[in-house]
Amino acid sequence: MATLVLIRHGESQWNLENKFTGWVDIPLTEKGREEARRGGEKIKGIQFQKAYTSVLERAIETLEIILKVIRQKHIPVEKDQALNERRYGDLQGLNKEETAKKFGAEQVHIWRRSYDVAPPNGESLKDTAARTLPYFERHILKDLKAGKNVLVSAHGNSLRSIVMKLDKMTREEVLNLNLGTGVPIVYEFDSNLNILSKKEL
Repeated sequence: MATLVLIRHGESQWNLENKFTGWVDIPLTEKGREEARRGGEKIKGIQFQKAYTSVLERAIETLEIILKVIRQKHIPVEKDQALNERRYGDLQGLNKEETAKKFGAEQVHIWRRSYDVAPPNGESLKDTAARTLPYFERHILKDLKAGKNVLVSAHGNSLRSIVMKLDKMTREEVLNLNLGTGVPIVYEFDSNLNILSKKEL
């Protein structure tokens, strides 16, 4: 049996300011650090053999806080931009309300919530999944198959693409999937990678 824990980074400064963040490297707020600590407390009973994170500071800091809380700072950690948030292109750094006024609320809603419509010079969820899922299958699933417990600290959209695959969600279903900051999602697998259980803590 193997356990996978997915956790979206804690609140970042631009989450707080309601801005499109994407690949811009923005630190956690104090609330975000507290969310990471609380997330860590909830998974203290799991012994991990491997951890993964994106290359963005907010996910890395979330992982570091969790590993400190669960006293497992010495496990191997792999960082890769395949796990980065979706790129929001020309919207990065813009306030979401101001962007709605500029481009129209309906257009911004389509960019944010559709499956395959990308914002200007950015990525759709489909594009994000196209880089996240091959990496997930090559590395993370391989570790789970080997019986390792794995912790992944990443982002709303890279994790949505992973949950979509694991839960066999349709393109329509994933549009309504929202992942809270600092909330651990725990999957347990059998030796054939069938899901035995899933819970949010």
